[in-house]
Amino acid sequence: MAQKTINGKLIIDFVITLESGMHIGGSNDYAPIGAVDSVFVRDPLTRRPVITGSSFKGKLRTLLAKSRDGAGVLPDPSNDENVVARLFGRSTSDESCPSRLLFADSFPTEDSLKRFEGIETGTYLGEVKFENTIKRGSGVANPRQIERVPAGMQFACRIIYNIEDESELEEDMTVLADGLRLIQLDYIGGHGSRGYGRVSFSGFDINSVSAADGSITHKDKLSKTFDGLEIRLGASV
Repeated sequence: MAQKTINGKLIIDFVITLESGMHIGGSNDYAPIGAVDSVFVRDPLTRRPVITGSSFKGKLRTLLAKSRDGAGVLPDPSNDENVVARLFGRSTSDESCPSRLLFADSFPTEDSLKRFEGIETGTYLGEVKFENTIKRGSGVANPRQIERVPAGMQFACRIIYNIEDESELEEDMTVLADGLRLIQLDYIGGHGSRGYGRVSFSGFDINSVSAADGSITHKDKLSKTFDGLEIRLGASV
């Protein structure tokens, strides 16, 4: 398939608020006795928590594929619906369709850093949650410690959309908004069935950058696509 030209880019900025503690797993190079069993991923330079773009993209694509496929069985990514494929990309032996959506890693906002750096939470900008699993047959306990990013932390998120076909722009944004709405009723990271990783979104700001001259236009009409998307835990939906 021939590669399409890019007519411009949409910059979609918004804020992710953690409604419950979140764990996106990192790795322990060294784990002495008594150390946290499972740490979350951090920026290697600042040691601050990160919502990785790959985690966000993967969750968003999976939820959309599950909700939009009518066959009852989650399809192989190569068989995703066309709108999902063009948003997230598809590569087969006879087709190459690059992703229109580009996801950046998300980092804590300055307000969150000021708020949480002065609070003793157990680890730097993190908390340690003690959990225990008990085998039904033997009653043997298996305690563990999981590091989480605390509830209330906010992250600045940016998604960039490549404008290739103006006639598909409105549909693409509607589907993206649907996916974000689904995430708010699901979770990001691991252990979601136990309450981890609940999030809400707010503060959507969309700007278009022209590929021809670099001019920037605020997209009020497109921003309205995300109106009413904000869902907070405990609120009626």
